[in-house]
Amino acid sequence: MVKSTGIVRQVDGLGRIVIPIELRRNLDIEEKDSLEIYVEDDHIILKKYSPACTFCNNATEITQFKGKNICRRCLEELFANNGEKTSSAE
Repeated sequence: MVKSTGIVRQVDGLGRIVIPIELRRNLDIEEKDSLEIYVEDDHIILKKYSPACTFCNNATEITQFKGKNICRRCLEELFANNGEKTSSAE
């Protein structure tokens, strides 16, 4: 659900805007945190970046595998399924 905050900010000459401290505190956004940028129709959506599993969207126990984020559970499942296919093909 989209809620209006009533806050208006101008874009500076470098294309930057300042996110008010009240919003950063409420959304647990700290200095140096990364934000993801989404576009939906004519809306720009900012979301605090949290690396998540490519397959199940779980954000815990994340590892990078060939440039993709994958959680331990999905990685184990992939290895298990790969082993089944290998043994059944023999």
